[in-house]
Amino acid sequence: MKREISTVVFDVGKVLFEWDLRHLFAKLIDDPQEVEWFVANVVTPQWHFQHDAGRPLSDMLPERIAEFPEHAALINAYAMRFNETIPGPVDGSLEIVGELAERGVPLFAITNFGAEFWDMFRPTQPIFDHFGDIVVSGVEKMMKPDPAIYALALARFGLRPGEAIFIDDNLANVEAARANGFHGHHFKNSVTLRRELVALNILPE
Repeated sequence: MKREISTVVFDVGKVLFEWDLRHLFAKLIDDPQEVEWFVANVVTPQWHFQHDAGRPLSDMLPERIAEFPEHAALINAYAMRFNETIPGPVDGSLEIVGELAERGVPLFAITNFGAEFWDMFRPTQPIFDHFGDIVVSGVEKMMKPDPAIYALALARFGLRPGEAIFIDDNLANVEAARANGFHGHHFKNSVTLRRELVALNILPE
C-alpha cells in the first residue's frame, strides 16, 4: 500500500531562491562578454561547487588567486559578497512555503550549499524559520545526488521512506531522491509545483 505523503522537502537554489554568479560579477565587470569569460574560466560554477562539497574557502581562494593573480580582487569579492549572487526568491515559491507552514505541513530542506556561504545567507531569510531542519552539503561534506545525503536526511528528519516529496530543479537529484526513499518533483516553476501538491492533497485546490 502506498504511503501517504505528509512532508515536503525542498532544495534551496533555483527552487526557493534564484542563483547565478553573474548577478554579482555583472556589477563588477563592465563588459558583458568579459563577465561570461570570467564565470566560464575563473569563478566558475564547477569551482564554486567545491565549496558546496565541503572544501573551505581558505583553501580555495589562495589557490585560485595564484592561478589568476590579476583577478584577485574579483575572486575575493566572490567570498565577501556571495549573497549578491542570490538576487531574490523564485517567483511564487515562498508563497507556497508560507501556505504549507500555515497548514502545519512539516517542512525540511536538502541543499547543495557551502557551509560558510550558508552561514552568510541563512540569517537574511526568515522563511527558513518554517523549516524543521535543513541538511547543508557543505556542512555534511556530501552532496546531492549522493545516496548518502538522502539517507542522512531521512534519519535527521525522522521520516520513513515514502512519507515525503522532495523538490529540486536538478533532474539527477530528483531521480536519486526517488531511488532513496522520496517521492520526487522535478521543479520547473511554482505553478506546476502547486499543481502537484494539490494532486497529492497537501495543498487545497
